[in-house]
This record gives sequence, C-alpha cells and structure tokens, in this order.
Amino acid sequence: MTTHGDSATRAGAPAVAARTGATTGADQPAHAAEGLPAALTGLRSAIGAARFPLALPSAEPARHAATSLTDQLDDYLLPRLARLDAPLLVVVGGSTGAGKSTLVNSLVQARVSAAGVLRPTTRSPVLVCSPTDAAWFRQGELLPGLTRTTEPSEQPGTLHLVTAPALPPGLAFLDAPDIDSVVDANRALAGQLLAAADLWLFVTTAARYADAVPWELLRSARARGTAVAMVLDRVPPEAADEVAAHLSEMLAEQELGAAPLFVLPETWVDGQGLLPDRITAPLSDWFARLAADADARAAVVRQTLDGALAALHPVVEALAEAADEQCTAADALDERVRAAYRGAERSVDQGLRDGRLLRGEVLARWQEFIGTGEFFRGLEARIGRLRDRVVAAVTGRPAPAAELRTAIESQLVTLLRGVAAEAAENAYTGWKAHPAGAALLEPDLAHASADLPERAEQLVRDWQRGVLELVRVEGGDRRFVARTAAYAVNATGLAVMIGVFASTAFIPTGLEVAAGTGTAVAGQTVLQAIFGDQAVRNLARKARIDLLDRTGKLLAEEAERFLARTEAERPADNAGAALRWAALEVERARHRSGLFPSPEQDGRQ
Repeated sequence: MTTHGDSATRAGAPAVAARTGATTGADQPAHAAEGLPAALTGLRSAIGAARFPLALPSAEPARHAATSLTDQLDDYLLPRLARLDAPLLVVVGGSTGAGKSTLVNSLVQARVSAAGVLRPTTRSPVLVCSPTDAAWFRQGELLPGLTRTTEPSEQPGTLHLVTAPALPPGLAFLDAPDIDSVVDANRALAGQLLAAADLWLFVTTAARYADAVPWELLRSARARGTAVAMVLDRVPPEAADEVAAHLSEMLAEQELGAAPLFVLPETWVDGQGLLPDRITAPLSDWFARLAADADARAAVVRQTLDGALAALHPVVEALAEAADEQCTAADALDERVRAAYRGAERSVDQGLRDGRLLRGEVLARWQEFIGTGEFFRGLEARIGRLRDRVVAAVTGRPAPAAELRTAIESQLVTLLRGVAAEAAENAYTGWKAHPAGAALLEPDLAHASADLPERAEQLVRDWQRGVLELVRVEGGDRRFVARTAAYAVNATGLAVMIGVFASTAFIPTGLEVAAGTGTAVAGQTVLQAIFGDQAVRNLARKARIDLLDRTGKLLAEEAERFLARTEAERPADNAGAALRWAALEVERARHRSGLFPSPEQDGRQ
C-alpha cells in the first residue's frame, strides 16, 4: 500500500507563468499570429517531403527527429496556435511507480486513472478535464492521432477522456505512460504526450530522482523552453530537507532552478486510493490559482509555445544537414559506378588501339581471307591497275569471309564481356566500401547482367552491318563499288573492321608487326587504291566511333542496374534547402507575431 506523509513546497504563486512576462490573451490582437500557422504548415510539408532512405549514420536519428517534429506540429503547435485560449494541458510524466496516477486521482478527487502495483498501470493515456472543457478535447484538434474513448482501453493509439467535476475549467491533466516503461510503445507515447504539453508535471521519488532517463527528458524540456513543475513523491520525513535540497541543486545545475518543486512525504492512501487533502493541498492550491488566472495560463502557454518554436530551428537544421548528406552520398555512389564503367569504356578503346584484337583467330582468318604470296607481290608491283582487276582477283578465290567475320565478332564479344564483368566488380566493391552502398547491394550486381553475352553479340552484329552500310555510302559514287557485287562490299567492310583494330588505320606499330599483322598493310593498300588514303582513315575512324558509341550505350545499360537503385532512394536535391527556408519562415513569423516577448522585454538576456 502506498504511503505518504506531510507535504512541503518550494512553490508559492504560479511561478512558471510569472516567468514569461508575456502579454495576456486579451491584450493580443487576434490577427497577430495569422502568419505563424501558415509558416508551420509549410515547415510540416518540407519535413514530410524530406526522405532519409540511404543507410548513413545520420539517417535513423533524422527519421526519428522528423517523426517527432511532425508529431509536435500536429499534436501541439498547430492546434494550440489555433486556440490560444483552450484549456491548459498539464501532462503528468515520470518513472515507473512514481505515483503519477495516484497523484492525478487525488488532484481531481476521483479515481479516474488506474493505480496499483502491476506495471505498467497506465497502458493508455487518461485525460481528465472539467465537464465544461470536454468538448474541446473531444474534438481531437489536440493530439489528433489518438482515438478518443470514454472507457479504459488496452488498444494502442487511444486517449481515455474522463470528466471530473472537482477540476476547475481551464485546466486538464493527462496521465501519461511511464517514461521508462518496459513496453517500447508506451515509452514512445509518453515522449509524444510530453511534447504536446503546455506544462510538464514531472513526478519522481526520493529513491528515483537521480535516475538518468528522467533527466534526459528534463533536459529536453529545458531545451524546448517547456514550462515544468516537479513533484518529489514518497519522501521519508527524516530525509525531506536533504533530498529536496539535493534535487534543487540538480535542477539548478540543469538550468531548471526556477521550476516549482513540491515535496510529498510518505503517507497512507484512503479507501478510494487517494492521498489525504493536507498532503496535496499546496499542489492543488497552486493549480487552482493557475486555473483561475487567465493571464497566468496564457503566460504558461506562451512560454511553452515560444520555447517549442525556438527549438525548431536547430532540429530542422540538423534535418537539412542529414538531407544534404543523403544527396551527397547518392552522388558519391553514382560517381563510383560511373567511374567503373568509364574505365570499362577506356579499356575497350585501348583494346582497339593497341593491336591485341589483331592476334590469334582474327589474324589467322584475316591472312587466310586476304591471301598471301604471289597475290601480294603482284598487288604491290601492279597497284596502278588494281582498280580494274580487284574484282576478278578477289572474287576469283573463295575467301573465307564468314570465318573472318565470326572471328571478329568473337574477339569483340570477349572484350566486351571482360570489361563489363570488371566494371561490375569494381562498382560492387566501391559500393560495398560505402555504408549507404553496402545496404543497396544484391549478389547479382557483382557480375555483369545475365543476358550481357547475347546483347554484346547483337551489338557486334549490328556494328558489322553498320560498317557495310558505311562502305556502301562512302563508296557510292566510285566505279569500284558500282562494278562489284555485294561480295566486294563485304570484303571491303571486313578490311575496314580490321582497320578499326589497328592504332592508325593499318599503319602498323612495332607491336602489330611483332604480332604478325604485316599483312594488314596489304589490306590498307587495297583500300587506299579503292578509296584513297584519307578516305581509308575516315572509314576506320567512323567505324571506330560507331563501335565505341554502341559500346558506351551497352555499358550505360549495365551501369543503370546500380544507378536505378540510387535513383529510387535519392531524396530531392533541394530537400535541405527547402527545410532551411521553411525553418527561416517560421522564425520570421514567430518574431512578427507579437505573441512572445523579446529577451529585452522579459529580462532573460
């Protein structure tokens, strides 16, 4: 059974209200705060639009802060600004077993909130108000996310409304769940309710007043400028002075020294579970004076409102920084991918330039196709008559064009598959080293797409057809093309393809000669005889550019597997700027509203 004794208090008149020095509701022009709700609505929209999907260290705190800010805007700031004269809401908070429910029941002289030894006793919040004020709380403008009920409920998201005739109009008590409840949802709800309070009545005990959790919340209240009153409950009479003095010192150290402190000694509760009137009389009298004084209530409301509004800016700035970090991280991830695939494009370009593709099967098929021995000796000696004889010379032997074309395709596909696989591995490794990237990875991203070989083969075949069309177009007005069949075009096109694999359109480097590609010079001679030297270079250059363009598109499609993931998670680039602008608008509206005194007016410099 709960025990209590004589009471002591450090509080006289409603000191919380007197501290603010704010003007009363009667002195305040009705239109003064019109711009503030609009600015807060704009801030709420900016917070709602901000996203923190990438797994950065700042993301989870930012998501939590965004949710808390949205709750405070919806639960308290917007509805309170809409009705500055609404009843003062006192949220009673504290640790498990501190006696909150017993205290609330005793203050309203009715057993409205469950009290007992089972924890947690307060599973859903209980709001107690005068019958006169019941309509305001039933409307649901304050704490709109909680469903109103007139019966105790175990359902989450409910608010049990109770009327108490003994409670004067203008004042309401909300018995919140324990701030250190073993139930996560209860702790979260307790924090949400405290953020919706005009005044915190913080209840602790002689045994628990130094616990860490309550002081974290008290520091939060101080940072937000929330009006606070303290109740030190269940204090042994012999230790009352010592414990009260120590708690007062702790409050002063946390810049909460002005908070009224009520000390309730140990005593027995009556048959209704209520504390004796003499124990609660100082606290009841303090609240009675507050309820009867509209100016005092208005001052408390303005103190808490001003503190909550002033505290928005640093929190929103932290959100904006987190939003900027999201965009920076998305850009960094994209750049790692693009760098990997730019490297792949460079590898293809280098592979075309360094002669490596002229080795092996391609070289063998090229030599077989173009011919050797007497044919080339005769070609070199009688090049002047080549234009008249090339058709007979070429078509008179069954050159293995199909084998050469297949060898070229195979060599290019092998190159493309290799660079695509390397790029995928590099992009994967780059993301894995980044916290945001690691969270976006899936195993198949470590390799090129499953259908890349088919797409690479199609690319090469399309390019080869493009080269043949290029030969037709470039040689359309030349007698050679006019006098030859499709075979000549195919043969010339294959020679151009070989030219793409050499660094300077068939002019061999030492590497190329060492690779046995001297026969390419004969092919160059053939093409120069047909098209002229500059035309040969132009053909090879255009064919090379076309191949690199097609390769770039293929690799861009591969990179898109990564980039699509960042695009899906990327927040709006202007999210940070939008948050900062919205917070600035709130600050401007706050100062323009005339609702709150300047530091010079209230002496808090």
